[in-house]
Amino acid sequence: MDSGIVENHADIIDFPHFDVVPIAADHHYLNSKQSAKINANSSVYRHIMKEWKILKGENNLPDSIYVQAYETRIDLMRAVIVGSPGTPYHDGLFFFDIRLPSDYPNQPPKVHYISHGYRLNPNLYASGLVCLSLLNTWNGGNNEKWTQKSTILQTLVSIQGLVLNDRPYFNEPYFASGKNSKRPKIVKKSIVYNNNAFILSCKSMIHIMRNPPKNFENFVVCHFRARVGLILAAVRAYEKGRAMVGMFDRNSSVNARVEVMQTFKGDLRKIRTELLAAFSPYISEAMISMNDDDDDEGDDVVVKTRENVKKHKKSVWSKLIGFAKCIWKSPNA
Repeated sequence: MDSGIVENHADIIDFPHFDVVPIAADHHYLNSKQSAKINANSSVYRHIMKEWKILKGENNLPDSIYVQAYETRIDLMRAVIVGSPGTPYHDGLFFFDIRLPSDYPNQPPKVHYISHGYRLNPNLYASGLVCLSLLNTWNGGNNEKWTQKSTILQTLVSIQGLVLNDRPYFNEPYFASGKNSKRPKIVKKSIVYNNNAFILSCKSMIHIMRNPPKNFENFVVCHFRARVGLILAAVRAYEKGRAMVGMFDRNSSVNARVEVMQTFKGDLRKIRTELLAAFSPYISEAMISMNDDDDDEGDDVVVKTRENVKKHKKSVWSKLIGFAKCIWKSPNA
């Protein structure tokens, strides 16, 4: 299922997947006790340069992962992962600060999730802790733990695929055995967790919009300017019961109906208002009228960007907006 995410992030974001930039003053590990100086003749230096080469390699980093390193602090990195389609994290941005230890790669990197105070995944704590066997922060099997052959690329791909997945409720070891269960009680718990994860992901979007991590300011602007229509359309679809969280399909003509819990519906209405306020720099017109009942008649949502108003031409963005208008305004949706 397509969650409304653009398939090729590089098509809409002109931003290097790997870059060496000035040090970020807000980096979590900037003031770490570890010495920032690494001897250029040391094995640690050679391993870090090898990591840079891997990350810089053509087609090595997935389309939805971006990494920045620092020339004056080669022991530090910052990465952002774009939430994958089909998950409650779709269209979100997830930033991680990384520190390579002085005996790297004998020990795994330290990874801090920039959480904004939200725990939106069992493996990502509000404190910033990333719980992952590969980082030796969880007791996984020997084949899952860090070795001298492990890499930063492997770490980021693991976070994207194993942590930010479609059913994060089952990331919790205590619940993992129920992943294939069809019992209504277990299925409902997973759905409720996804609902909450989506709301927290949206709240994180708002924080990132208002205070983007250093050196990623341009990236954040371009990302959300391109996706505002899809994000708001997904919120609307979930509120109206047209799709379960993570299953929003912008191209679907199926008139699906799913039960929406009243608490979740209220959360969606509130977060939509907050998103509209946060996205206001990219929205020149937003007209929303909706009935209090379950009838979709009377829905009228129009979202246009200032950029489109100025350029008056078809583009990827205008297609996104056209789709959002179609989804939100259709009386048969």
